[in-house]
Amino acid sequence: MPRTNLQPVTVRTGDTPLPPRHFPYVAYAANNPQAVEHQLDTSGDEPIEWTEEDVVFLHCLLLDELNGLADPATPLEEKLDTLRWVFTDPDKDDKPFSFASCVRVVGCSPLSTYAYCGLVDLEAFRDLLLFNVRRWMRESLNRFPPWVSEALSHNLQWASTRLSKNPQWLNEQIKRKTVQGDLFV
Repeated sequence: MPRTNLQPVTVRTGDTPLPPRHFPYVAYAANNPQAVEHQLDTSGDEPIEWTEEDVVFLHCLLLDELNGLADPATPLEEKLDTLRWVFTDPDKDDKPFSFASCVRVVGCSPLSTYAYCGLVDLEAFRDLLLFNVRRWMRESLNRFPPWVSEALSHNLQWASTRLSKNPQWLNEQIKRKTVQGDLFV
């Protein structure tokens, strides 16, 4: 039975980013790596207090990763990682920081950095992303030499496995072929 309180996802053509945020990326504005590291070092065994606002910001930051899918300059491993997170097993949708949980929190929380949109039909949102993934991946692969693009487009799962073991694997292969050349030419 369909849930009546879900909002449909609208599809727009062109380079439309996610809905506008109320203020800039928290990570760019507020995070100071040295201060965070110092805080973690000095906290010792004391638990770190997370406010509701902190948790909502974390959900927003995770959902911000979707912006990298449309950017051809985003490393291929990051894109594949994000896609694994989005299209993971539906049994994991109820986990605290799953894609489904992030969409729900970001869409419904008054503390969200995104404009309020209410509950979103998760499957329609995934379908929207899936509709664009081929184009985004093609644009990313076009950045590589033709032999790399062709190899990756034919066996992306194999490449994904290699990249998850060694994120520099693709760069190493390109460098090796550039320096060594093709032995069969």
